[in-house]
Amino acid sequence: MDEITLDDAKGMIRAAEERSDEIGVPMCIAVVDGGANLVGFHRVDGALLASISIARNKAYSAVTLKMPTDEIGEAAQPGAPLFGIGTTNDGRIVTFGGGFPIESGGSVIGAIGVSGGSPDEDMTVARAGLDALE
Repeated sequence: MDEITLDDAKGMIRAAEERSDEIGVPMCIAVVDGGANLVGFHRVDGALLASISIARNKAYSAVTLKMPTDEIGEAAQPGAPLFGIGTTNDGRIVTFGGGFPIESGGSVIGAIGVSGGSPDEDMTVARAGLDALE
């Protein structure tokens, strides 16, 4: 796979929404391409309004830094190498779980970002979206 297509994004969003329904937490789900451009987005009924931009920014963070947002958070702690990164990029860098890069052939070709629950719930739902690509 060279790029994330709309069909890819739809499949990921569908799988993530199913997992969101299973755990009973309404989520926002964003999928971006390798240039951080939005390919697909879905807000489950009842998802928090704040989660719209958080999901998009989790995907942005994961693709632009080429790492999961929970790992960005670990690296952004005081004394860690990325301390302060959350204040860069007009505040778009998210430092808690729910965003994952999408890799193919050793390259990052996009990302998924999920928001609406706890970081662990967001990561569970985002992983369901990632698994839909495999």
